Amino acid sequence: MLAIVCPGQGSQTPGFLAPWLELPSVEGQLAHLSEIAGIDLKAHGTTSDEETIKDTAVAQPLIVAAGLVAANSLFDVELSTLPVILAGHSVGEITASALAGVLTEDEAMTFVRERANSMAAAAAVTPTGMSAVVGGDPSEVLAAIEAAGATPANVNGAGQTVAAGTFDQLKALAENPPAKARVIPLKVAGAFHTSHMAPAVSALEALKPSLSPQNPAVPLLSNYDGNEVTAGPAAVDSLIAQVSRPVRWDKCMETLVGRGVTGVIELAPAGTLAGLAKRGMPGVKTVAVKTPDDLSAALALFAELEGQA
Repeated sequence: MLAIVCPGQGSQTPGFLAPWLELPSVEGQLAHLSEIAGIDLKAHGTTSDEETIKDTAVAQPLIVAAGLVAANSLFDVELSTLPVILAGHSVGEITASALAGVLTEDEAMTFVRERANSMAAAAAVTPTGMSAVVGGDPSEVLAAIEAAGATPANVNGAGQTVAAGTFDQLKALAENPPAKARVIPLKVAGAFHTSHMAPAVSALEALKPSLSPQNPAVPLLSNYDGNEVTAGPAAVDSLIAQVSRPVRWDKCMETLVGRGVTGVIELAPAGTLAGLAKRGMPGVKTVAVKTPDDLSAALALFAELEGQA
């Protein structure tokens, strides 16, 4: 069993889509997704600077589109015919839901457009951000975040928790870090997965009647608790609720290990989740699909699995 995982906001880097545009099908796919997203994904993925693609309204559609492009380049068959399980981190759960067949690509891009715009609006009300806390005793890390008045927005496992809150709260955390831990500011423009995002939940609830979710054709995990979501409407409810509630990627990794996953393929813009898997899922092979050059290594994992069957 292989896991296909889709990264969240902060994984984007300037120019990361440029190598993908060398593939013949990508430019047309990006043009279509750009029309739905209402932004120029090609430009933002190739020439826009770091500050531009940090903007929530840009970053989220860009990350989902990148994952869809990578998946389209990697798989020439229906995912439902393959021994895979899907999971996505934060906005990456939208990508995973599209790959599982819960949402069409068009619906996924519509959803992420509304999510990004409404979260950007919510973030503009109060200056907020997020910082990764790396290392330290887990209980001491949570206590330090709470003492600073911040929220543990992403419990990622493998020694990483992400705190979210106002800049004053994050400054207080950085000045009083947990023992044996580092506090690292992240390239995101808001306190995602906290009560600061409540207005965005309302906006997505208003969008929900226009969607026609299908039951997942491939096992799909919720990053709320790491459990499998088996019904399409429940998957959409989870996507909406996660905007203002913590992401438990540690629980997703626990489920993947429990399901007997032997390999993890992270779709573009890859690196973060593969790194967490290396530390939190010992013995599991990982491939971070950052560019088309990495597609052969991902396909080799499938070949290896077939050889073991």
